[in-house]
Amino acid sequence: MAAVRIVPAIDLKDGRCVRLFQGDFDRTTEYSANPAEIGRRFSQLDVADLHVVDLDGARSGAQKNRAIVTEIAALSGLGVQLGGGIRGHDDVAGWLDAGVSRCVLGSVAVYEPEVVTGWLDDFGADRIVLALDVRLARDGTPMLTAGGWTEESGITLWDSLDRYDAAGAKHVLCTDVSRDGTMAGPNFALYGRILERYPALQLQASGGVRDIDDLELLREIGVPAAITGRALLDGKITPQEIASFRRSE
Repeated sequence: MAAVRIVPAIDLKDGRCVRLFQGDFDRTTEYSANPAEIGRRFSQLDVADLHVVDLDGARSGAQKNRAIVTEIAALSGLGVQLGGGIRGHDDVAGWLDAGVSRCVLGSVAVYEPEVVTGWLDDFGADRIVLALDVRLARDGTPMLTAGGWTEESGITLWDSLDRYDAAGAKHVLCTDVSRDGTMAGPNFALYGRILERYPALQLQASGGVRDIDDLELLREIGVPAAITGRALLDGKITPQEIASFRRSE
């Protein structure tokens, strides 16, 4: 059976580790005032990567959690991919120089594809993750959101992926915003559709993972990577389950 990378997630807001409910900044659960310690705890799992989201940066475009991100990367020793407010060439270069493994691009990837395709050439497709997060329209069409999920772009996921696939993009993180932080389960159907259309894509499934059974289903679909935050923080997925899951691959 194909391997799936489990990627723990830390969301930063006001210097703290939090989770949002469906991307709503007014519905926040705080988990720790010491995000670097959460990163250290995650590093003891059988994982190699860590997903960090600067929610303040996603909302404002100003990265105020730089010192905390640097501390998380240093203390955890994991390969950190960082998203939230990364909107310029210098932002990407600066974070990669600071030791971040990959930069996750959200709003700029949605609205400025011609710019981001240039960055794929400049930095290499392995250093860039496109965060193409969606809400489903009434007819089921996945529509891209932006601005920390506060904006409806009017752009379909398929139009965006067609363009980036042609440009050689490798890593795409996709969240069904309606599932994020809800513990309602991932949108398995959506991920199956994405992989059917773009089988070579290194897709990262994010949002709604409840337990180890959800990770098993994502693996069966063929999803290469799965991001989980709340389930780990709430103890719904244990270190022992992750170790067993990894041994079974």
